[in-house]
Amino acid sequence: MTGVLSGVDAPAQERRLVTEIPGPRSRSLMERRAAAVSAGVGTTLPVFVERAGGGVVVDVDGNSLIDLGSGIAVVSVGNAAPRVVDAVREQVAAFTHTCFMVTPYEGYVAVCEELARLTPGDHAKKSALFNSGSEAVENAVKVARLATGRQAVVVFDHAYHGRTNLTLALTAKNMPYKHRFGPFAPEIYRVPMSYPFRDEPGMTGAQAAARALQQVETQVGAGNVAAVLIEPVQGEGGFVVPAPGFLAAVAQWCTAAGAVFIADEIQTGFCRTGDWFACDAEGVVPDLITTAKGIAGGMPLAALTGRAELMDAVHPGGLGGTYGGNPVACAAALATIATMEDLDLSAAARAIEATMLPRLRALQERTDVIGDVRGRGAMLAVELVRPGTVEPDAALTGRIARACHAQGVIVLTAGTYGNVLRFLPPLVIGQNLLTEALDVLDAAFAAEVPRR
Repeated sequence: MTGVLSGVDAPAQERRLVTEIPGPRSRSLMERRAAAVSAGVGTTLPVFVERAGGGVVVDVDGNSLIDLGSGIAVVSVGNAAPRVVDAVREQVAAFTHTCFMVTPYEGYVAVCEELARLTPGDHAKKSALFNSGSEAVENAVKVARLATGRQAVVVFDHAYHGRTNLTLALTAKNMPYKHRFGPFAPEIYRVPMSYPFRDEPGMTGAQAAARALQQVETQVGAGNVAAVLIEPVQGEGGFVVPAPGFLAAVAQWCTAAGAVFIADEIQTGFCRTGDWFACDAEGVVPDLITTAKGIAGGMPLAALTGRAELMDAVHPGGLGGTYGGNPVACAAALATIATMEDLDLSAAARAIEATMLPRLRALQERTDVIGDVRGRGAMLAVELVRPGTVEPDAALTGRIARACHAQGVIVLTAGTYGNVLRFLPPLVIGQNLLTEALDVLDAAFAAEVPRR
């Protein structure tokens, strides 16, 4: 894609294997990593990166890998988008930090203005900036509880919302996220998600919402609910896309019950699903929305944006943090948003879907281990099962992922049961790389799974 890469350091947009994966230099660095880095920090693919950009990652051994992970949906504009690089360099030369709560700067305000413009709804909005998605979610809960005077927070099966103590309570999956890290924060209530592949056949979004909300009313009480928190398309839970109408029904219930509807768009936001935000697809307008990942081209930044009356309900000093809205990250965010608009990356995400979905569905037709193909835009997944069942096959999922890695294609796994291959290519990836990556995926399935 033109305008995405420039300069002598831009890596060639090609898959190139010059050593085995991982190569000797990466293996040597992994030995150093093992000696110095906590074993609690995992690794998906043990190659060490030297350069990256567009749709490729180049490792220290000279291998060029096709990137279908985007740093978990972070580098949607690429790992070194020229406009982002220039903005960061200019800001670093001016100043790297003052703390917005001590002496503010324009970049923070400008990012909040852009969020008010871009996020769903035309009501008055205000924002606060943070470092990570977990912080944004945690502060959304704080705002909802203070504004409503209530305590209960409703979340959903298969949800992932972060790794702090409160956000781990909000997250569904035990291993590796929650295992033996408790006790967790109280007043968190979990209800069923709309999961079309695993729900009763024919269950509509409205029916799935009624199932969940009836449980809230009987087990929690509508008058006790401060907020309902949901990912419009679930991320770590396996890219679960709820049935049409589910999201809107939950939002409508919140309005009637006086609860705050919080959309966690940390993974789905900023053009990833083919719209600026996943809520846009159904015209759902959240009261609060959390964003991070794709917001700043790889720099650490997150945001909580919401109705002005909710955000202003908090007393001065109740929101913030030393590094929240760092000036360099804000500069990167403004350049990232401008790049997304200039290149129309929402349309790019839809084009990626148009290429990938037919190939994934054709692969499903050729085998009997893909139970479901789903997703939206450049957030797509296949769920692997044992033939003729809906029983998850995590082992096969791992083998397919490793086969792709060995051939120079970065893919990620996900899902409550560990049986989902998820695809999050940079929105600036070239068509040739996308097609080649899908060829590698086809070959991996052909080697591991007999044809139907």
